[in-house]
Formats: sequence, C-alpha cells, structure tokens
Amino acid sequence: MPAPLAWLVDDAGTSPSPERFLADLGGYLLAAGLPLAGGALTLAAPHPIITQHTWLWRAETGAVTEALGFAGTALGQAGRDWLGDLGPSCEETIGTGPGSSVLAWAGTRPFSAPETDSLRQVTRFAAAPLAALAARAALSALLEAYLGRRSAARVQAGALSRSTGETIRAALLCADLRDFTALSEATEPTVIIAALDAWFDRVAGAVHAFGGEVLKFMGDGVLAIFPVTGTPTEACEAALRAVTAIRAGMAHLDATRANQGLPPLPFGAALHFGDMLWGNIGAADRLDFTAIGPAVNLVSRLEGLCKPLGRNVLISGAVAAETSMPLLALGDYELRGIAEPCAVLTLTDAGTQTAV
Repeated sequence: MPAPLAWLVDDAGTSPSPERFLADLGGYLLAAGLPLAGGALTLAAPHPIITQHTWLWRAETGAVTEALGFAGTALGQAGRDWLGDLGPSCEETIGTGPGSSVLAWAGTRPFSAPETDSLRQVTRFAAAPLAALAARAALSALLEAYLGRRSAARVQAGALSRSTGETIRAALLCADLRDFTALSEATEPTVIIAALDAWFDRVAGAVHAFGGEVLKFMGDGVLAIFPVTGTPTEACEAALRAVTAIRAGMAHLDATRANQGLPPLPFGAALHFGDMLWGNIGAADRLDFTAIGPAVNLVSRLEGLCKPLGRNVLISGAVAAETSMPLLALGDYELRGIAEPCAVLTLTDAGTQTAV
C-alpha cells in the first residue's frame, strides 16, 4: 500500500487537529511524487455565526493558515479561491450535512489522469479519519458557543469533577440592563429577545474585540474577564477600552431604537481587578462553571451602585491603580458585604454617562 494510504489507514485517525492532518497528508503526497502546490481542507461547523473552517496548506513552506466561512458561503469556497491562485485544482466533497468536508489540492501543473485518480483514492481513504476530525470540530464549536472558549477547553480536557477550578488574575467586567423586568412585563417576548440579543451583541463584541472573554450570561447580565497574559496594566486598559466601546455601542443602539419608536435600554457596567476562582460547582450530575471570590462579589456590588450614582460605568480603585488613562474620581463608597470602602471612579467623558 502506498505510504499516503497506509498513513490514512493506520495513523491519521489520531491526528490532533485538522491543521496537522492536512500538513501531514500533504507531506506524504509530496513524498509520493505528486506535483502539489497546496491543499485545502474545509469542515462544516455547527455554530451560530461561523459555518465552516478552512485550513490552507502551502507545499513550498509547509505552512498552514486558517480561514473562517460565514452564513451564505458555499462549503469550501475559501479553499477554492485560494487554490485557484496556486494552480490547477482537484476537489472532492466527503459526506453531507453538518459532518461534511471538502478536501482539495492545487498542482504546480495540471494533474494527469492517474494523478487525479490517486487523489480521489486518497479522498476515499481519508473519509473515516476526516469524519472523526469533523465530529471533534463540531463538538468544539458547540461547546464554545454555549460555554465560551475557556470552559469549553476545560470540558474537552476532561475537567468534569466538582470542586475543581483555576485561579484567574484578571480585570472583571459586570454589566446588566436597568429596569429590564418592568420592560419585559410590558413588551412582547419576541421584542424582548431581540433587545437582549442586541445588548449582548454590543457587550460580547466589545469584550472579544479587546481580547476578553465572556464567562457567563445571567438573565440580562454579563460577566466577562480580561485575563492577565502580559501585565496587569494591559488587562485593565483592555477592559477600559471595551467598556468605552460598550457605552458607544449602546448610545448608537438607543438612537436606532428611538427612530423605531422603542424605549432606550439603560445599563450599568462595572470594572474591577483581582483574583477569581473559575471552576466546577453544582450537583453530582449537573455541573456549571462558576466564578466566585471577593473580586467577583465586589464587581457585582459596584455595578449595583451605577443607578444610585447616576452613572452607567463605574471603575474600582484597583483598576485605576493599573492605568494612566484619565478617570474621574467619585469618592469612596461602602459596598454591601465588602469589608473595606471602595474607591469609585468613572470615565471622564460625562456626555453619555447618565444611567436611568
């Protein structure tokens, strides 16, 4: 059996990732004498936004890059476009529906009939390991959509025991909508869901844009973190930029809602910096990843101070101590359940600060 087929039968099923699978298979095909310029592997993804992942392999360098496909994009289109610039191509689709994939190759010259037959045979042998890769990729996409990157990774790594977790040093963001219960009781459910989606889009979009991660949605509230991967200053300033973007996004959304005859969506958001425990808590057969610790308690209490102070963004002294960004001091405040008074600040631009 030729080496590429032997590898597909014996070892490809244990490939750790689609990226590695494509690079290894391309290397075996090159060694077998096929005139490859590059290859592309596309896997369908059951995700609310991303519908497919494509990995692009360049034979000259061995480098693999990833491209994302979104709703309305034909399966494998990114691979076709990229390979079309490299040379003549040969493509095969494997399976249908959520587990489908596309494996394609570009040649340094047009493929001969025997070479095309060889590539098609490779595709047939690749079907089984690609089905396993597609299943793992689908599980990853579903877990990330519902749990977030950090929790999804822990679940896939087998962290399923109660009372286990990790301590994370991070800037924390806690935000929720004001008077949303009253609005819900007076508004059609479909309109409420649309409002929640628009709110969460602004928050999660800003958090992700500045390197943070949404840990939990809680009713109309959000808990997000900006972990310290470099310096505390970098984490805190990323959180400050994100909350500034949230404020701007909500101002734009309120203007749009006003033009539609809808009420505004007032909100409160708070930032704090400290350590939190992110871990498994729950019943013996039903677990949840939950954030606990003094830093989580403080940021939640601080967010509750937004309405009494008439501000939609409040920042703790712990965050202020890590940044040179200009902030407006509001004084020290007692927070329920917190032993020491908290220095409270806000963003300096008061033009859109008022919380209803």
